[in-house]
Amino acid sequence: MSSPKRRPRRNASAMRMVGALLAVHREAAGYTQKSLAERFVIGEDLIASIEQGRRPLKLDLAVQLDELLGTNRTLETAVENMPEVDLVPRWAEEYLDCEREAIAISVYESLLVPGQLQTEGYARAVFRSRVPVYDEDEIEQLVSTRIERQEILHRKVPPTTSFVIWEAALRDQLGGKAVFDEQLRHLREYADLPGLALQILPLGRTSHAGLNGPFVLLETPDHQRLAYTETQRGSQLIADPDEVAILTQKYAMLRTQALNSEDTMGLLDRLLGEQ
Repeated sequence: MSSPKRRPRRNASAMRMVGALLAVHREAAGYTQKSLAERFVIGEDLIASIEQGRRPLKLDLAVQLDELLGTNRTLETAVENMPEVDLVPRWAEEYLDCEREAIAISVYESLLVPGQLQTEGYARAVFRSRVPVYDEDEIEQLVSTRIERQEILHRKVPPTTSFVIWEAALRDQLGGKAVFDEQLRHLREYADLPGLALQILPLGRTSHAGLNGPFVLLETPDHQRLAYTETQRGSQLIADPDEVAILTQKYAMLRTQALNSEDTMGLLDRLLGEQ
């Protein structure tokens, strides 16, 4: 899907309101989160996330819940009339939904520190670099959304994650020296997280498997493999097995071309020493 139309992102406060409404109707109908999830053959954690305002209630599920709970289109109407914040396009929301559920995430990034590893200050500098510019309210909302994404790395059972970052992305100092010093220290700390592999692809190589740009590989709980790429004005969430296989091969080659984890930590230490 190239250059898709943008759909406004649902307002976070409204998501919490809809979630609270679902909880009230669920309890009034005598369901627990577990028993309601079982009726729809979905995860109990999905119901919990919706009720806590961390996940949006999708329209098709709202319609089914109204029918089961006898709530006379209350949830459907709430979802259809949620206030909107036109910041995150539909294709990005689709990817974020997949990222939240993923059991394995592999990221190659050549332009900047991956979003899952950004500090608040660095993320703010990224969004302030945007042309045309965002206003400060938009920037703060985007920063908040980006930082919230990092919760997946700190779950009791986090996804298996791998990051390959081209060294060029670590040579710019977005936000200034203090912001970037903090970002490098943050990367160094994350390099020690269990289940997370961080590798730097060094400058000066004579071959490079990632010259076509950044991409992400995901594995869903039912072991479907997806890929995600972004361009200046659009993106693709890729499910075609042949296309995913090509990017999987690229990623495997990038990992062989990058420094191993120990050498990566050594390079980060040297970069910190240069600051």
